[in-house]
Amino acid sequence: MTTIALPSYDDALSRYEPVIGLETHVELGTQTKMFCGCRTEFGAEPNTQVCPVCLALPGALPVMNRAAIEATIRIGLALNCDIAPWCRMARKNYFYPDMPKNFQTSQYDEPLCVEGYVDVTVDGKEYRIGIERVHIEEDTGKTLHVGGATGRIHGATESLVDYNRAGIPLVEIVTKPVPGLGALAPDVAKAYVAELRDIIRSLGVSDVRMEQGSLRCDVNTSLNKPGEEWGTRTETKNVNSLRSVERAVRSEIIRQAGLLDEGTRIFQETRHFQETTGDTRPGRSKETATDYRYFPEPDLVPIAPDPAWVESLRASQPEKPSVKRARLREDWGISELEMQSAVNAGAVELIEETIAAGSSPAGARKWWLGELARRANEQGIELSEVGATPAQVAALQKLVDDGKLNDKLARQVLEGVVAGEGDPAAVMTARGLGVVSDTGALQAAVDEAIAANPDIAAKIRDGKVAAAGALVGAVMKTTRGQADAKTVRDLILSRLGAS
Repeated sequence: MTTIALPSYDDALSRYEPVIGLETHVELGTQTKMFCGCRTEFGAEPNTQVCPVCLALPGALPVMNRAAIEATIRIGLALNCDIAPWCRMARKNYFYPDMPKNFQTSQYDEPLCVEGYVDVTVDGKEYRIGIERVHIEEDTGKTLHVGGATGRIHGATESLVDYNRAGIPLVEIVTKPVPGLGALAPDVAKAYVAELRDIIRSLGVSDVRMEQGSLRCDVNTSLNKPGEEWGTRTETKNVNSLRSVERAVRSEIIRQAGLLDEGTRIFQETRHFQETTGDTRPGRSKETATDYRYFPEPDLVPIAPDPAWVESLRASQPEKPSVKRARLREDWGISELEMQSAVNAGAVELIEETIAAGSSPAGARKWWLGELARRANEQGIELSEVGATPAQVAALQKLVDDGKLNDKLARQVLEGVVAGEGDPAAVMTARGLGVVSDTGALQAAVDEAIAANPDIAAKIRDGKVAAAGALVGAVMKTTRGQADAKTVRDLILSRLGAS
């Protein structure tokens, strides 16, 4: 295998234009599966949530889950789609060991929801992402490759199949191709998936937890030279975090540019994103619709939603995240740019929950967009996975507001919270990090600072009280930052007759 010379990202964008598209699978939070009564709890013992229908045993017939259809319509409405008055299911034929029927019950040319859009904002500019279709289908099972180092089939000693997930209702949301994004293509892709996640979460139809696979994204990327036809696309499968969506698009742009520079053809294929290296690896050649041999599902009647039912669902839709953000921005008293920073960090809900737990908006934003965002970036994880809850952040800020911690000590307490040492008050006590404001305990440190800095003390006696800051700093150093700065300043001025 020859190694190609990879250009820098900026170099690749100087010669090629990217076109992206996203196919997102949402696992619905229904209590039972799509075509049977089996439960859908995540993490159950393997093959304990199965029955003749989802195992495709001879003679078993499917029955449609009304709750799944309702959830799909709600998603379609939230994405500004038209709801089809009539549609039907289809069989998508292909072989996977974890697919009991050797076909997937899905939709093909007659989806339930079509022609929608989602608006996202990146770097102060709004981009409209067209939605081609939203359709309902069933999930496959899960294959586990064991005995190897990577969790993939290569090097594994055996493969095990868990059919618990087989038949769980999925909604697939397919965008139209999105050209004209230039260098912002990775950021727009990430912003779209984040907005989609927020929309679906607001509907209450899925927990959209990417780390558990209830939201999975396939990222399509192609390159072309300016003015030429779009290039051949690749599909990076099952990208499982917002950060990885951005990295997958960026990686494919660089990889494809390197191949095109050398005159190498891009093959239409599926690829797998590597979290550790940040690049993609080949999977298999991409099938076309013809390869799947779609035909209408003979065991299920068509879906014909009553228009009155659809309108009642439309009337009961919750507040859209974009509308909610505008309301929160006004409530919090922040600018559009500041709200966008919170959106980009995935912090809006975390800030909102922290405020609900008792923090001020400024205090909540300070921690989530400052120290906690820094930690998340350093570790390459989502902000929600950093190790602190909104309730803990609110409790930390209250300790600061009550004068029991200053910002420096609070950061040390937060370090303990993130490390799993307990809630802020417990960490503060265990580490002995509370602010010292007792004048008796501080007087000796103040006298020591005055004695060690006679020139500064003389200036203060002469009325130059601004010079007290240097002595306050000396006391803070002696007390390892635990002294209450205002109390120390008052003691210094009182001692030197300048109060």
